[in-house]
Amino acid sequence: MALNARLDHRNPLVFDTHELGRRPGALQRLTRTVDAPKDFGIKDVIGVPEGAPVELELRLESVMEGVLVTGTARAKAEGECVRCLEALEQELAADFQELFSYPDADDRGRVTAEPGDDAEDDEDRLFLEDGLFDLEPVLRDAVVLALPMQPVCREDCPGLCAECGARLADDPDHHHDAVDIRWAALQGLAGTMKDGEKDEMSGAEPGVDEKQEK
Repeated sequence: MALNARLDHRNPLVFDTHELGRRPGALQRLTRTVDAPKDFGIKDVIGVPEGAPVELELRLESVMEGVLVTGTARAKAEGECVRCLEALEQELAADFQELFSYPDADDRGRVTAEPGDDAEDDEDRLFLEDGLFDLEPVLRDAVVLALPMQPVCREDCPGLCAECGARLADDPDHHHDAVDIRWAALQGLAGTMKDGEKDEMSGAEPGVDEKQEK
């Protein structure tokens, strides 16, 4: 990943590492409550509503390559049950760990390291910028991994009736009388039969009795 665009230290998800220093082994612990950014979760499935509180617990450790950030984000996610379509809430705890590298720069602030065989790996790296790092992309990935792809209101949710759409959890005895379409066809045929048709099926002909009497 290329160097971040100019970071704004006023952004609550941007953190300053100057107090930590660059001495390997130095530690700093931080707690912060921030407002959830927009589209924070799995779109149209489940996520943390924009502006909802997200509690962060962070551990910053200075290492040779940069600053190793380990933490947990806690929030309340909202979504819809995939079985019964009812609204649901779920407590979210997302763990994450990411290394923010020191950029090897010259006196003009330009990166001097030449891409090598691990150029593809460099594309995935995150860098510190003037001692600042942006936690948002790391946090987004962690939240998506921590959320269920198919949320349910409860593990044994029976869902909806396939025929009428009724919520089965509200009416455990809900059912529809099953009709065998083969018997239904025979019943319909029987209902259309007239007395004369029955006579024809029995072999009788109209007027036979009159001829016998004469």
